[in-house]
Amino acid sequence: MGWFLLRRLAHGAAVIFIAASLAFILVHLAPGDPFSSSLDNMNLDPGAIARWRATYGLDKPLPVQYVRFIAQVVTGNLGPSLPSGQPAIDALAAAAPRTLLLMGTSLVVSIVGGVFLGAWQATRRGSASDRIAGTVSLIVASLPEFWLGLVLILVFAVKFHVFPSGGVTDAVMYQSYGVAGKLWDRAMHLTLPALTLGLLGTASIARYQRAAVLDVLPQDFIRTARAKGVSERQVLWRHALRNALVPTVVLAGLSLPTLLGGAVFVERIFTWNGLGLLATTAFGSRDYHVVVGAALLGAVLVVVGGIFTDLVHAAIDPRIRSGA
Repeated sequence: MGWFLLRRLAHGAAVIFIAASLAFILVHLAPGDPFSSSLDNMNLDPGAIARWRATYGLDKPLPVQYVRFIAQVVTGNLGPSLPSGQPAIDALAAAAPRTLLLMGTSLVVSIVGGVFLGAWQATRRGSASDRIAGTVSLIVASLPEFWLGLVLILVFAVKFHVFPSGGVTDAVMYQSYGVAGKLWDRAMHLTLPALTLGLLGTASIARYQRAAVLDVLPQDFIRTARAKGVSERQVLWRHALRNALVPTVVLAGLSLPTLLGGAVFVERIFTWNGLGLLATTAFGSRDYHVVVGAALLGAVLVVVGGIFTDLVHAAIDPRIRSGA
C-alpha cells in the first residue's frame, strides 16, 4: 500500500504542476491585462500605468514571470490580487470551503440517489418502470448545468417560493438568527445549487449502477443465497449491491473534474460565492494571480479526491494494489 500511495502522490503532483503551468500560460496569452481597461481613460498618465505594470512584474518577459510564479507557489505565496492588492491566497481560502460544501453535498446526493435508483431499476429489468426511469435518467444526464439550474430557480424560487434563488445566506436576516437558524438558512440556500449538480450525477451513476447490479445477480453466490431462502430484499441490498459498488466508487472519483467544472456554472447562476464564481469574476478582470490560484486549487481538489478514490478502490479490490 505504501508504494501504491507514493506512486499516486507523484502522479498527482505532476498533474497539479501541469495544470498550474497551463493556467498561467493561457491566462497571460489572453488579450489584455489587469490594466487594459485603464488605457481607455485619457486622464491617466501612461507613465503611471507603466509603473503599475512594473510593480506587479507584468513588464517582464513571460518566461521570467513564469519562473517567479513557480518560486512563489513553492513558498505558498500566490502573489496579490491585482485589483485589490490583498493576497490572492486569502480570497481563495475564503471561497474554497463554500465550493467544498457544494461539491460534497452534490456528491453525496449523486451517490446515494444513483445507487438506489440503479439498484431499483435492476430489480425491475425490462419493465415499464425501468424503461421510464432509464429514459428520464438519460434526459437529465444530457441537460446543461446552467439550464437545469435556471429551471429549478423558476419553479422552486420564483413560482412556489420554497427556496431562495441565490446567495450563500440571507443578506439581511442571517446575523440575527441563532445557531439552528443559521444552519437552516445555509441549508435552504444550498438546496437548489446542490440539487442541480446532484440530479445530474444521480442520472449518470444510476445507469452504471444498474448495469453493475445486473452483472452480479446471475453469479453463483447470489443463486446460493436464494437457494438458502434469503429474501429478495436481502439478496439485493446485502449481497448483490455490496459487490456491485466498485464501479460506482470509480465513477465517483472520475466525476470530480466534471463536478468541479459544473460548480463553476452553478455558482455563477446561484451567486454562490465559491471558487467558480471567484474564478470567473477574476478572469473577467484579468486578475492573474487569483485565476491561476483557483485553477491550482481546483487541480489539488481533483487530485486529492482521485487519490482517495484510488485508496478506497484498492481497499475493496486488492488486485488494484498488486497491479498498480
